[in-house]
Amino acid sequence: MKITACRKAHFNATHRLNNPNWSDDKNEKIFGSCNNPNYHGHNYNLTVKVKGEIDPETGYVMDMKELKEIIDEHIVSRYDHKNLYLDVNDFGDLNPSAENIAIKIWQILRQNIRKEFELSIELYETERNFVEYNGE
Repeated sequence: MKITACRKAHFNATHRLNNPNWSDDKNEKIFGSCNNPNYHGHNYNLTVKVKGEIDPETGYVMDMKELKEIIDEHIVSRYDHKNLYLDVNDFGDLNPSAENIAIKIWQILRQNIRKEFELSIELYETERNFVEYNGE
């Protein structure tokens, strides 16, 4: 039997949605206020889901303390209170949409969570807008 264990985290970050190959007018039309040249921010909520067999000795799929430490070290400390264009190198040629941020977070976590676990995430950009990614 497999079960999914979930851990929530939170970070604040600023970004700007902009395609440098487009005109200013087209960027404004497609991205609206999200194209603000002075950036804008979100209070992101992240749910990390780890699916696997229950360890018969601990009763855990994965130790939640260990998962928290991985998320804090590799995601929260990397993105919290950062400008995704100016302070991190993850989005050089990649528009930091919620979709692209979620994929980047999943890739970082996949490198740090044992391969025996299935991994998926949900990233909430706002209370009503969120994306899910599981590596597919």
